[in-house]
Formats: sequence, structure tokens, C-alpha cells
Amino acid sequence: MATSFPETELALEAVGTTPYDYDLAPPCEKVNIKELGARFLPPLYSLVLVVGLLGNVVVVLILTKYRRLKVMTNIYLLNLAISDLLFLFTLPFWIHYVGWNEWVFGPFMCKLLSGFYYLGLYSEIFFIILLTIDRYLAIVHAVFALRARTVTFGVSSSIFTWVLAVLAALPEFIFHESQQGSEESVCSPLYPEDEEDSWKRFHALRMNILGLALPLLIMAVCYSGIIKTLLRCPNRKKYKAIRLIFIIMVVFFVFWTPYNLVLLLSAFQMNLLEYSCERSRHLDLAMQVTEVIAYTHCCVNPVIYAFVGERFQKYLRHFFHRHVAIYLGKYIPFLPTEKLERSSSVSPSTGEPELSVVF
Repeated sequence: MATSFPETELALEAVGTTPYDYDLAPPCEKVNIKELGARFLPPLYSLVLVVGLLGNVVVVLILTKYRRLKVMTNIYLLNLAISDLLFLFTLPFWIHYVGWNEWVFGPFMCKLLSGFYYLGLYSEIFFIILLTIDRYLAIVHAVFALRARTVTFGVSSSIFTWVLAVLAALPEFIFHESQQGSEESVCSPLYPEDEEDSWKRFHALRMNILGLALPLLIMAVCYSGIIKTLLRCPNRKKYKAIRLIFIIMVVFFVFWTPYNLVLLLSAFQMNLLEYSCERSRHLDLAMQVTEVIAYTHCCVNPVIYAFVGERFQKYLRHFFHRHVAIYLGKYIPFLPTEKLERSSSVSPSTGEPELSVVF
């Protein structure tokens, strides 16, 4: 089966067709869906790769260079960036796979990359949950947070989160196999023959519960508490913080809900809908479109969780002047090099308590 990414493999079947009773009707041909994916998905995912790498690498550089990992929020933020980078690491291989319609990287890489793909997705979602809870504690239970939000707890909870993400992604490490189809080699899930439908439904339910329902529930509870606290607080920036809360929730909902709903419909289409070849094609096309939307979230994470913070912006400006602008000024004559050197010589204050995203 030549498909796009691991999720779409659950929707499309071998050599572009769906298993069907040949005595009743011809097989459902899906070659056009494969060709459409091969044309449009590689450039779209290449764009996600470039933008995502740029944003998340900058987050890692800023957090490590200015040694602000003595704050629990920043430990979670670093782990979120690492989760995104782990997912992005697998994209070049899947881009080649969907573009050439053949898996050429062997059985070991099929298992490893499929597992890393889902490990990056689940860990990203779990660290977004931790950042949400961290914000809630810092604002709603500020006194308790002074004792609870320690580096030790941040490191230990991050390790525990990675263990949970590995467990969530374990079926992908186990079941993904490199297989030889009738025309080409494929990398796809190979479930036990009598349990294939059950595992596909389990996969869809797991993604919807862990990847959508749980984070949205926690966001709704935590952010409603944060808004109530901010409204009682005579802070001039509270409305900016509340606006950011709505942006975070709306972005997460818009990026992840269509993909999870299509995944659920695809896994349960035989139970929920009367089967038709045309409807199956539409679901496969919807899966490809919503995948692009959902996985673009790794490009947005650095913006809404790091770049919007005033302190992070200060560190980012200092880093840009110190390591980018001065270097470019040597080769671009109209850049004011002396001014850039003066501004880069002033380090951000290390006396500030956090490079955090608490607001």
C-alpha cells in the first residue's frame, strides 16, 4: 500500500483498493486519491517541516542559551519543542514515501519512524496539557504553586510524561511493518488477521480520547478557573491574557477536531454509515486534508506558547542581534552595524524570575 502518512494507511488499502467481495461488486479503486496525495502532500509537508524546524529550534536555542531551565514552565516548554522536533524528524521519510509511492527504507526504519511519529504526536499533546495545568496552578493557586512548581517536580513529571507517550505509541512500534505489495513495498500496520477491525477502532478511540477529548476537557476546566481569577485581579494585562486563552483553545480545537472526527468516521464507517465506494473515497480525501491541518499545529506551538511572551521576545531580539543581524551587517552595507553591536552587548536581565509562558 502506497499511502501518505501512518494515519492515512488506516483508510487506504493495498495497491489503491479496498478489500471487497468480488462476487458482489468490483473493488473500490482509490488510485486517484493516491495520485492526488503524491502531487500535493510533499510540498505541503515540506512547508510544515521548514517552518516547524525554524520555530522549534529557536525555542530550544533560546531556552538553553540563556539558562532559564530553572523554572518548571520552561522545562515543559523545552520538552514540547523536543516533541515537535521528534515528529518533524520523521517527515522527510514520509514525504519521500508519499511522493514516490514506495517504502525504500527497510523494515527497521518502518517500525522506528512510525513509532517516533506517534511518540512525537502524543508527547506534544501531553506537554500542552502540562503547560495548561502549570498555568492554572501559577495563577489560581499561586501560594501552593510556590512550593509545587519546582525544578525537581518539572523534571520528574516530564520523565513520567515521556513514559506515558511511549506507552501510548507502543502499538505503532509493534505493529508497523515493511511489506511487499503486488507492485511496491509499503510501510503500514500489520494487525492480527482476526483482530484488524478491533485494532483500527482502538487506534481511532485512543487518538480521540488522548488527543482531543482529554486535552479539551482539561483546558476547559483550567482556563475557566484562570479567567475567573483574572477577572477579579486589577491587572491591566488581564484582557490580553484572556484573549490569549481563547486563541489557544480555538487553535487547538480547529487544528485537531476535524482530523480526529474523520479518523473516527473512517474506523467506524462500516458501523455508522452504509458503505459505498464514493463515501470511502471522500473519507480518504478528508483524512489527507485534515492531516495537513492537524500536523501544522507543531508550527503554531512555538508562537502561542513561547513567542507571545514578553520576556521570550526580549531574549529572542537579543539572540537575533547578537548572532544573526551583526553577521548579516558585515555583508549588507545598509545595515547599521554599530547600532546592532551596541544593542547586542546589552544582555537580557538575568534577575527576571522566569522566561515563562504564564502570561
